[in-house]
Amino acid sequence: MASSVWISGAQQTVVGLLEQRLEHDPDGEYLDVCGTRVTAAQVAATANRLANALADLGVRPGDRVATLVENSAEAMLAWWGIVRGGAVAVPINTAYKGEYLRHQLTDSGSRVLVVEASLVDRAARVVGQTPDLGHVIVIGDVDSAPGAALPGVATHAWDDVLTGDDAPPAVSVRPADLATFIYTGGTTGPSKGCMLSHNYHEALARQIGICWQRTADDVVWTPLPLFHFNAIVTAVLGPLVYGGRSAIYRRFSVSNFWPEMNRVGATITSTLGTMAYLLAHDVDRPEMPRSGAPEANTTLRLIGAAPLPVEVDSIIRERFGVDTFSGAYGTTEASLVSWQPPGVRNKPNGAGVINDEYFDVRIFDDDDNELPRGTEGEIVLRPKRPHTMFEGYWGRPEATVETSRNWWYHTGDIGRIDDEDYLFFVDRKADYLRRRGENISSFEVERILMGHGALADVAVHAVPSDLTEDDLKITATLAEGAALTEEELFRWCIDELPYFALPRYIEFRRELPRSPVGRVLKRDLRDEGVGAGTWDAEASGITYDKR
Repeated sequence: MASSVWISGAQQTVVGLLEQRLEHDPDGEYLDVCGTRVTAAQVAATANRLANALADLGVRPGDRVATLVENSAEAMLAWWGIVRGGAVAVPINTAYKGEYLRHQLTDSGSRVLVVEASLVDRAARVVGQTPDLGHVIVIGDVDSAPGAALPGVATHAWDDVLTGDDAPPAVSVRPADLATFIYTGGTTGPSKGCMLSHNYHEALARQIGICWQRTADDVVWTPLPLFHFNAIVTAVLGPLVYGGRSAIYRRFSVSNFWPEMNRVGATITSTLGTMAYLLAHDVDRPEMPRSGAPEANTTLRLIGAAPLPVEVDSIIRERFGVDTFSGAYGTTEASLVSWQPPGVRNKPNGAGVINDEYFDVRIFDDDDNELPRGTEGEIVLRPKRPHTMFEGYWGRPEATVETSRNWWYHTGDIGRIDDEDYLFFVDRKADYLRRRGENISSFEVERILMGHGALADVAVHAVPSDLTEDDLKITATLAEGAALTEEELFRWCIDELPYFALPRYIEFRRELPRSPVGRVLKRDLRDEGVGAGTWDAEASGITYDKR
């Protein structure tokens, strides 16, 4: 077992990283965001204007500013402007609507919301229920957006906001100060805001770069959304830590993948396991060779996608002639807990080697006794360096204390560590779902479903997906006298749930399986999976807005 010695050293802020780039390479290409190329100097000037404008709206250091913006230059610039002024960015999933959106705006206490015009109607539905929200900044033509009335808040145009002073704001930011709230998907209750310090951003960007052997010659491409921590640290901050540049795409597309690699000259991609699966099984394009690198691309050297099944890992390596980064484990609260060191192949189904440079990682039983190597138990950890984990859950001290009992962060995940320090992820302790790269709280979905009125009882649970993660199934009972079809319930869900939380399967039963104390046995439902009486949304042919 590695030593748990505390390691002191230099700490950093994201503002400091940008200032270093301004000193050494102000005018070289820094980011390509959906085709818009910007330098560090251009980003800094716009970030300063936004920071100063937010200050004029009453935003002070430590205040929260939310964004609801698809991947775009504006999404990146909004994040930079918020943190440049010492405020805390709260990037919200652009699929959120209704209660999902209201909860995060209200829970974070956001003073300002930056939203693109195409999503203003979602904001209009909830702004009256968000007491701290005083201002909305709209990117694009708000007058052409349906349902654009925003009662009770002051509305500002993005272009107008950015006409002010571009002098750096007179704000001092420390490495321990908060930069971003990333809301967890939640597995047993409403999503919680992970408080992430400036230094944690830099530390994770550095760790990932070590695994990728990232240099100033690399171009890192990602289609991951800027409301996820991964895209922020790998694409936005990675070039400031290692030099070079990054490219951020609107969203993943198999057909556009290789054209994008060639357009930006990508050497590394940061994707999800699901995306790599789709890429590996894209066998219907005759122009794509079955082995070796595509003839039109000679730059890509590494595809980062974790977790990656052994079969998919092999196809990627053999078909495209590139290396893979497929072994890692981490949470928003703490990353990277384990990693795949450069030049080392991951073990089959492994999550890489314990990252003992940053974390002390153990396996505990339910009474917090350490278990021997090879034994399955809960993955727990604590940092070896300052501010390399989250700073707790915003507004939820009880949850922070509970997950940190005995001064170890309890991940809620089951795993094991072998004799060579490889970590293996086994399962979640709590009921959870992960679909299309998004964590889904069954609690939140169930709560919304019960608002329908025709359901007497409902269980939201996972069933296996062909795309390596989960598909969501609703197993429910109808209220007495209610008449409701599975398709009718699904169409109702389209207006109430983010697209990734829509059920693929729905099944109505007379009763749900329960334990002797009355708890629904979701494990039994997961094991039963999809039966003859289960309705399948994909087979129904229903279309809907997948954003």
